[in-house]
Amino acid sequence: MTTPRQAGSAPTGTRRLTTAQALVAFLARQYSERDGRRHRLIGATWGIFGHGNVAGVGQALLESAEDMPYLQGRNEQAMVHAAVGYARQSRRLAAHAVTTSIGPGATNLVTGAALATINHLPVLLLPGDTFATRPADPVLQQLEVPYAGDVSVNDCLRPVSRWFDRITRPEALVPAALQAMRVLADPAQTGAVTLALPQDVQAEAYDWPEDFFAERTWQVPRARPDAHATAQAAAALRAARRPLLVAGGGVHHSEAEDALRAFADATGVPVASTQAGKGSLPYDHPCDIGGVGHTGTATADDLARSADLVIGVGTRWSDFTTASSTLFQGEQVRFVNINVTAFDAHKMSGLSLVADARAALQELTAAVEGHQVDAAYTAEYGEAKAAWERRVTAAFTAPDPEVPPTQPQVLGALDSLVTPDDILVNAAGSLPGDLHKLWRARSVDQYHVEYGYSCMGYEIPAAIGVSMAAPGRPVWALVGDGTYLMNPTEIVTAVQEGVPIKMVILQNHGYASIGGLSESVGSERFGTAYRHRTAEGTFTGAPLPVDLAANAQSLGMRVLRARSVRDLREALVEARAADGPTCVYVETETADTVSGAPGAQAWWDVPVAETATRPSAVKAREEYDRQAATRRRHL
Repeated sequence: MTTPRQAGSAPTGTRRLTTAQALVAFLARQYSERDGRRHRLIGATWGIFGHGNVAGVGQALLESAEDMPYLQGRNEQAMVHAAVGYARQSRRLAAHAVTTSIGPGATNLVTGAALATINHLPVLLLPGDTFATRPADPVLQQLEVPYAGDVSVNDCLRPVSRWFDRITRPEALVPAALQAMRVLADPAQTGAVTLALPQDVQAEAYDWPEDFFAERTWQVPRARPDAHATAQAAAALRAARRPLLVAGGGVHHSEAEDALRAFADATGVPVASTQAGKGSLPYDHPCDIGGVGHTGTATADDLARSADLVIGVGTRWSDFTTASSTLFQGEQVRFVNINVTAFDAHKMSGLSLVADARAALQELTAAVEGHQVDAAYTAEYGEAKAAWERRVTAAFTAPDPEVPPTQPQVLGALDSLVTPDDILVNAAGSLPGDLHKLWRARSVDQYHVEYGYSCMGYEIPAAIGVSMAAPGRPVWALVGDGTYLMNPTEIVTAVQEGVPIKMVILQNHGYASIGGLSESVGSERFGTAYRHRTAEGTFTGAPLPVDLAANAQSLGMRVLRARSVRDLREALVEARAADGPTCVYVETETADTVSGAPGAQAWWDVPVAETATRPSAVKAREEYDRQAATRRRHL
């Protein structure tokens, strides 16, 4: 005769917990390992609680505070950005989880999830979901779909997640959680991972096998390149007269910077970088020629136009890098692509080396031992690099320290202050273009510009995540007024957690980047400035009396106002030394004036109206047709 089990007891070898409790206990015991170095895979959980997670995951985090740190956010999208900043600074070997309520709390995750997946950065999303058992139907914030009873708003996360599952029974968590960890730790597959958690299932108890809670280490492999493909790549490099290497974000993810330096030192091949790859070589290395593409340097773009072999390392060849397929114009140009994902390695009809960046660079360097590019080629790009550095110095230099700075002069003031310890975080507006062209990266992780999704509002929360992953290092969030207005809420989080981020707000009264783009395509900066409406109905009146410095101060941040270049230099020094969240606020030129940085050195395809009555649009279309005619398919 079987004796009924008492409530709360569990069979031998099992542990009776709710689904949420089991998930938190499981996550606290997951590790990643690469090159013999072990990291906790889920370092903390961000959360905003509401119905759908407050009594499930919230209760579980309360009970597990010693095992799973909890971080309180103010905006769900911003929590994902903070987690992504942490993951990127951790070289994708550690991540954060993010939990939300159902309804708008869950859908607010979509933008952050897209950013994570596009940039191949791991984050675990744990949105609450509507009842699996449907005791009340519909519940508050439930989306009713007339043709499907099993759809919820969380299905919005499917296309922006690398793995998605809805846990409709407790026991389903076991395989789903293991798959989630596999994807997070997989360098080729990683991105946003979503486990949708119905609120009733979160609170339901189950007898979990003890083995589910055992420490588990996920090995992050270094895939080696195919020997035949490596030999082909080596032969192509030996035959090339004007080779160029383009370093993408995969160089950083793989920690391949030393291998890249060894390759450059051995061969003399010049190295350009994408936004994600900048800093792969320090700016003063002889082979570093700066950013490439629409926001690149004249040095890199001119070499790209005449290259006969382009070696892409860890890049997905976005349109900014290829100048919308107009940059690589060499008649016989061919590509070699080193990438951990086959999808990206086969782009540009390139010779594909599906491999870890560090492993592939090491083997390619060995395969071309003794080969160096022609001395005349080295001298050519060395002279061009020196000429560009003079342009950078000119843009950074402020002749009169008593006047307000231009945007490049703000960067110049920061450039004169930072050391290799400092980290710059940026994502959107006109700053990414200026930074890619001008910034002098001094260390492999100093340059943190998110340009895969270029998401306004990323900078402040991401700087918090970066600072958590790199405690003790100065972390700067460079924020335009447009992006600040999108998402300033995590200032409160920085204040609450005592995270000493340094924020620089550049006030130019509008969307400077899009204003310039609008003018170039004949749209006359329409709708891109923050101005009073005039009597004629236009928006070209005086700037709005908006005080972003006062706003930041009201959220708890210490604010230093800089009205001149001299003020700016002093404020930056003070902010860098501060042990709490500190903001430097500076007004630069307005959004309808030039920034002072060199213009774009390559094209970007933004279609212009084919028919128009305004002369500006007609002229812009003529230029568009001229540039579009140079597009090239590499086949």
